Order: sequence, then C-alpha cells, then structure tokens
Amino acid sequence: MVSRVRVWLNRTYAENVFFMDQLRRNPSDRAVDIHATHGDADSPVLAAADTADLEPEGLSPAGYVEYALDQCRRRGIDVFVPRLHQAAIVAHRADFAAAGTALLAPPPEAVAVFHDKVIAYEAVQAIGVPVPPWRRVRTADELVSAVEELEADGHTACFKPASGAGGVGFRVITRTPFSLAQLSGFPAPYVQLDMVVEALEQADEQVDWLVMPRLEQPEVSVDCLTGPDNRIRLSIGRTKNGRRRGFTLQEQWLEPARRIAEGFGLHYLSNIQFRMFGDVPVLMDVNTRPAGGLHQLSLCGVNAPWAAVQLALGEDPGEIVPPFLGQDYAIVSGPRQLRAVSLPQQRVEETEPLPAAVPAPVDSVEVGQAAQALPL
Repeated sequence: MVSRVRVWLNRTYAENVFFMDQLRRNPSDRAVDIHATHGDADSPVLAAADTADLEPEGLSPAGYVEYALDQCRRRGIDVFVPRLHQAAIVAHRADFAAAGTALLAPPPEAVAVFHDKVIAYEAVQAIGVPVPPWRRVRTADELVSAVEELEADGHTACFKPASGAGGVGFRVITRTPFSLAQLSGFPAPYVQLDMVVEALEQADEQVDWLVMPRLEQPEVSVDCLTGPDNRIRLSIGRTKNGRRRGFTLQEQWLEPARRIAEGFGLHYLSNIQFRMFGDVPVLMDVNTRPAGGLHQLSLCGVNAPWAAVQLALGEDPGEIVPPFLGQDYAIVSGPRQLRAVSLPQQRVEETEPLPAAVPAPVDSVEVGQAAQALPL
C-alpha cells in the first residue's frame, strides 16, 4: 500500500489554496494530508488545510528554524514548502532530512543569489541573459541622478527595493505636480519625484533601491521545475498583457529561464519573470519559490505542485510536456471559506484538524472554456 504524503506550507500566499487543491487532485490518486501555518488566523490556507497552527510572532530566523523543525517532527512532515524565512531554512537542509523531511526549495547558494536583485542581475548577465539598465541608489542625490540619466535616454524611470517580492515597494516616477487628478479614481503606482526626494532627505536612514526604466508588456512568468541534478523537467511561460492572460512555449522566454534555473541550481519550483526593453526580452525578477499563479498551469493539463512533490520524495516524474496550451483567460476573484474555529493566539502545540472547507470550483479564479476539462 502506498503511504500517505504529509506536506506543510508555512506562511504562504492566499492563492496557494489552489496549490493545495492540486496536491489533493494528483494524477496518481495518492492520499495527501496538508498542514498549514500562518500568522493571520483568517488566512484561507488555514481553512484549506487538514491541520493548521497559528505561527508565533517575533521569532528570529534561527528561532523560526527551531520552530519549523519541531513542526516537522511532531507532524510527521514528508515535504516542507517554505516561503517565510526560506534562506534560513534551506541552510539547515541536513537537519530537516534527519527529521525525515525533504525541503521543496533550492539550495542556500541559489537563494542567496536571488535575494538581492543587484547580485542577481550581475550573475545572470555573466551567463548571457539580458537585463535592463539599472542603478542602485541609497540617497536623494543618487535617485535624482539615476532618474535624470534614464529620462535623458527617453525612458520613464521606476524604482523598487533591491530585495523583496511580490511588487512590494514598486513605484513609477513622474514629474507631474501633485493635484486633484491623483485623488480621483483608484490609487496608481505613480509618485512625484519631488515628493520622493523630500521623503529621502527627511529620512533618518538610507534606502536600498534599484532605479531602472519602466519595462513594457507583455510580461511573461516562466514556471520552472528543476531536479536536484540541475536538469529542467518543466518550463511553461504564463503571459500577461493588460487583463489578458495566456501561455507560451516560445524559446525567447523559455531558453533564458532554463539557463537561469539550471545554471544556478534553482531546484524544484521557481518562477522567472521577463518584460520587454525595446524589442528585447529582459529579466525582471526571479522567485526561488512557487509562484502564486502556478495553479494556472492546470489550464494546460499540468499539475506542477504534484510533480514537484514527487521530485522532493525522490520519485522522478521525468520531462513534463504540456499536452495542450489553454486558451487566453482573465482573472476574477472568488470566495474561499475561512476557518470554522478559532486558533489560539501564539499557539505552537498540536491542534485538532479543522473542519473541511466547502469545495471551490476547479481553480475558480480562471475564466475560459479550457477550465471545463481539468481533471487535475
């Protein structure tokens, strides 16, 4: 009899309820139990899990590693998919292996390269992957100099933190004076240069930003599955152009993504994002974790989460070629049930399994005919 697989997702994005759905709908019909932890008691991932704990706040990275090891031992975790404190966790891979847990995450060297976007851009340039022009800035004077340089070349300047994820801190620079026009409609990413300069001059500490041209669409996120042998098993591009989403297997996107994933050992699931600089696709960002939109590959007949768990368990799924590419689609929101019982604050000991969530439609954020034929 094939044993049940126990998978843990720590403090992850709400969209990963679909990651969990796909693990349960794996093609082998193997039983999967999912444990989830989060700092927010109302996170949908807690309700979607079979068991859940509320994570303690204020732990240092080292303290969190001890907490995670304890969770793995007590919960009998087979595969751990870490997002929070990923760098600290992967540095202790041997300790997790001794506890009987495989980490579904790259080695520490790969995580370190892509934690800092400057190091990442320099590293991928060295292997021939194009990147946009960029400057690292820490002061108001450096910001103004970088913006003026880009504007002189006809570009619109933007900035983002040198480290970070999910578009947090991204802003587009404008010289249009602040007016009521900025207070109508929905908030936009545009920020006035003079306001940013004033904020920097009044700050007590320096920032650490990358200033670069605003890149053009399409945006293509390439989801990669790479084995511990550094060999790609799966690479599919998800395209974004305004509201329209789709898929691509064009080599102008996949080839540089494979070069990065294999060249830097981005084991298991990674997401490598590109945009256009002129007529050249350039690297925008690299995520050393599963993307929040990974489940959208189900529209291509692919169950990437389960293939990744197989790899982590030492069961090679082989090269995965999508049987078809799903039609273009749009994203809409949909409800997910929250937990039915309260989790005690700061509780780290074992809790009772949560009541089963009301099943959602298959990957309910997708719209399109392709969603009608999803057995995954």
